[in-house]
Amino acid sequence: MSKNVLLSFKGNKQIDTEIKLTGSKSECNRALIISALSKGTVSVENLSVAADTVTLNKVLNELRENSLEFENGSELKTENSELQTVDIGPAGTAMRFLTAFLAIQDGKFFLTGTERMKQRPIGILAEALKSIGGNISYEEKEGFPPLQILGPFKQTAKAVKIKGDISSQYISALLMIAPSLPLGLTLEIEGELTSKPYVEMTLAMLEQVGIRNDWNENTITIEPQTFNTAKLYVEPDWSAASYWYSIAALADEASIFLPGLNGYSLQGDSKITEIMANFGITSQFKDGGVFLKKEPKKVERKIFDLKECPDLAQTIVVICAALGHDATFT
Repeated sequence: MSKNVLLSFKGNKQIDTEIKLTGSKSECNRALIISALSKGTVSVENLSVAADTVTLNKVLNELRENSLEFENGSELKTENSELQTVDIGPAGTAMRFLTAFLAIQDGKFFLTGTERMKQRPIGILAEALKSIGGNISYEEKEGFPPLQILGPFKQTAKAVKIKGDISSQYISALLMIAPSLPLGLTLEIEGELTSKPYVEMTLAMLEQVGIRNDWNENTITIEPQTFNTAKLYVEPDWSAASYWYSIAALADEASIFLPGLNGYSLQGDSKITEIMANFGITSQFKDGGVFLKKEPKKVERKIFDLKECPDLAQTIVVICAALGHDATFT
């Protein structure tokens, strides 16, 4: 067993700076798929530089270039009957979103990734797509990539049941293709929806481009609709912002400006503003961004419920450990 390592920092702990953050990966990946489905009517600004996003954007551009018809319709019509290989490498979000996207295209696709990606399940999403008419088969192990996806898509059903405690990306993948389906989609969520903020983000972004939905208790219905001409601006990443909140919390003095962030974010991790108030970090939204400032305050909160923002857990745990503050996380 390796020995514990103690890290210490003896540099300047008075911070006064401005940091420009990359676009949100979560928003950007959704925006790219929505744009690809929109028949060219939706554009995307402030792309993320995250690896998943770069990969997804590259794949969608290659699909567009290899198709005979893309700008005049969301369907990809390949030039021949051969399988077109789509390799997403280690990009998990791209695998999930492209599984749904490619399932409703006219082409024939072999969707694959790294050896590690082939160990990550995709069966729940693939089976949901198959239940409404998708022609998808597992090329190696049942329920796992790589996948063979054959068009054209012929919808056979409108309703899909899916568990609420699975990856929200499965649910978002289905919701994004819903308005492009001939019959639309009725998605019944079974059990508690554990990643609700990400589903709300997907629906909010669809609403920004004119796609309406009806969310009644555990059922979400999206009828066939066309996308409005629109521009999706990707807000900077609140997950990345959380690290600067942690730096502020651990500093003696801190004044940090993060441009582009707003108080009405679609991102669940924007809850970092509320959480970090417990550590004396104030958030003031003005001048097109948020100003962080450290105020003297004793940390008293003992229980942190991070169910709706699980990506913040590690950051908050580390802050509490560094400050020597006893806390419980759930």
